[in-house]
This record gives sequence, structure tokens and C-alpha cells, in this order.
Amino acid sequence: MARDAAGERAVTDTLWAPWRMKWIAGVSAKRGASRAAASKAQESPKQCLFCRVAKSTADRRDLVLARRPQAMLMLNRYPYASAHLMVAVRRHAARFIDLEEPERAELLELVALAERALEVEYRPDGVNYGLNVGRVAGAGFPGHLHMHLVPRWDGDTNFMPVIARTRVLPESLAATWTRLRRAIERLEKPGARGGRRGQAR
Repeated sequence: MARDAAGERAVTDTLWAPWRMKWIAGVSAKRGASRAAASKAQESPKQCLFCRVAKSTADRRDLVLARRPQAMLMLNRYPYASAHLMVAVRRHAARFIDLEEPERAELLELVALAERALEVEYRPDGVNYGLNVGRVAGAGFPGHLHMHLVPRWDGDTNFMPVIARTRVLPESLAATWTRLRRAIERLEKPGARGGRRGQAR
């Protein structure tokens, strides 16, 4: 059995099959145009969660924790773990190469603010960071770039997802929003690390 980078037994072995890439590329080329058209038709800014939230001012209802002129930080309403955060640009743009420099800067600024807020309020043992670009990669809103931050704790494991297909969340969204909003407000004060004053509203 193969081992991973940490020396643990890998879940699966790897079979290198370089002859398959030519076939995969051919299929992708044939289906690419129709898939892109279908994806564009399925999602427009009018149907996009992040576009709607960007225009809204109901931060508690929409679970928004901080706003910048070009980006925003919010809770995921369907979290993988408590305090599952999302950072998104406000403009309907799908990829990093589509972003302007201020958008990239504010996106990463809010990622850093999210890290700091999680650290001071929840003290996770680790964090998963993830971006899904394109529907085939698992993006729920493939036209609007956003990053997930999922905090992880050593003790937050159980058999429920396996035996009952149920995710157990130990805190309500309302409580998480309140805790993180207050933490961010403290971090935004002059002299505090991790944010700028007056941007969360």
C-alpha cells in the first residue's frame, strides 16, 4: 500500500495512465463550448447568492461579518463545521485572473481577518482553505469567486457522518455570527492586528 507525504497509509493507490490525457483533452474540447454556454445560462448575477448579498445591507440575515468596497466576509449557511467562513469579491467574477488588483488585495485582506477572528474566538487546531472554480470542480456558484475557510478541532470527530449521513454542528449560526462579529469589531479597533476600523457594518 502506498503512503502519503506524512508517511501514513494512503486511502488509495495511484495508477499513472499518461495515455488517457489525449482522450480527456479531446472530450473536453468537444464539450467545452456547450458546457460553457449551459453554465452561463444557468447562473447569472441575478441568480447569484454573492451578488444578492453584496447589494444587501441586512448583515445579520445574510450572515455577513465584514465588508470592504471590493470584498466581503460571511458565514456559510450550510457549513461543514461551525464557523465555516466564505470570503468573496463583490463583483461577479469567476477566477483570480478576472480580478482587478484591489479586488485581489481585499479578498486576501479579509482572509487574514478571518484567520485572526477564528484564532481569537475559536482557537482551531487547523483550518481548511478551499476554492472551487467551475462546476466540474464543485463550485455551487461557478461564476462568482469565493474562498472557504473551515476550522478544524482535534476533538470534533464522530461516526455520525458515516453511520447516519448526518453532520453534527455544536453551535447555532446565530451564536457563531454574534461571536465572530464581536471579535471582528474588536480586531478593527485602532492598534489591533488583523483588520481596519470601521469596515464591518
